[in-house]
Amino acid sequence: MKQLKKVYNRFIPFKGFNAITILKWMFIREEYFGILPWYTENHENIHYAQERELAFIPFYILYGIEYLIKLLFTWNFMKAYVSVSFEQEAYFNMYDFNYLEKRKHYEWLRYLFKINNIIKLK
Repeated sequence: MKQLKKVYNRFIPFKGFNAITILKWMFIREEYFGILPWYTENHENIHYAQERELAFIPFYILYGIEYLIKLLFTWNFMKAYVSVSFEQEAYFNMYDFNYLEKRKHYEWLRYLFKINNIIKLK
């Protein structure tokens, strides 16, 4: 798997999140410099695989549409976020260090019509 370029900063992602992948860059909040957990990197690498298989721009379009639809069903910003199929695949598999080696293309489709009730929110 191609290594994402890490960019430490204080603005991206928003407070409350520690990392986000945009194209080939992993933006990490500066307070996580040197202490970002391996499973968070794995989570972001899963997103990178999703982005690549959808040629990047369609990934962001589908992500946004799905988020808005799930927001209409949940009326909760965080529940809608963790219910997006791309996030569900990443959250449910981020602790499996070998997941990307065995991952099938378009695996996120398995989660498309599900509302996530498993991941606990603050």
